[in-house]
Formats: sequence, structure tokens, C-alpha cells
Amino acid sequence: MGKKTYYVNIGTHEISQIPYGENAMYTIEADDMEVFQLREKFNDINDAEVGTYIRSHIPYVPYHKDGENDSYDKGLQEAIQLIYQLGNEKTKKDLEELGLYKRK
Repeated sequence: MGKKTYYVNIGTHEISQIPYGENAMYTIEADDMEVFQLREKFNDINDAEVGTYIRSHIPYVPYHKDGENDSYDKGLQEAIQLIYQLGNEKTKKDLEELGLYKRK
């Protein structure tokens, strides 16, 4: 199958073929496998969010020494990189301007 247009919201982890509400923050062109990969990244972020919530209730574990926070940060960076790679020119420009992606 060929690539289709999808609308992505990083904050809510939405991926949709129909733009509505705030889901159309970023536009990507992706095939089924690429959408699956992005969904997996978002699922990993969700899993890490649960761990960070639990860790937040343990006051003696500092943020910078917490593996769940590291997993969350890594997953978010990987999702942004994938969105950048699949994104249209506006998406790429927006991510660069926000400082979320630096062109190499």
C-alpha cells in the first residue's frame, strides 16, 4: 500500500486520517507500517507515563536518576524524530522552530 496523509497530535498521541479539533498539529505522509511504528512509540510513551506517575509518589528518588523518566524522554524524542521524517514541509519547519528537532 502507498502512503496516506495522517494528522498527529504529540500531546494526546492521536494519529488520524481525519483532521478534527486539535489532532492536526502535525501532518505526515506514511504507509501502514510507519503508522504502526509511530503508534508503538506512543504506546511506549504511555507505558513510561504510568511509571513516572508512580515514581512521582516516591519523594526520595530524584528525577535525574529515574529510568522511567529516561524512557519517557527517549520515547518522545524517537516519536518526534519519526514525525519529522514523515512530516510535510510545514511539520518539519514547525518542529525545527519549536526546537523539538534540529536538522543534522
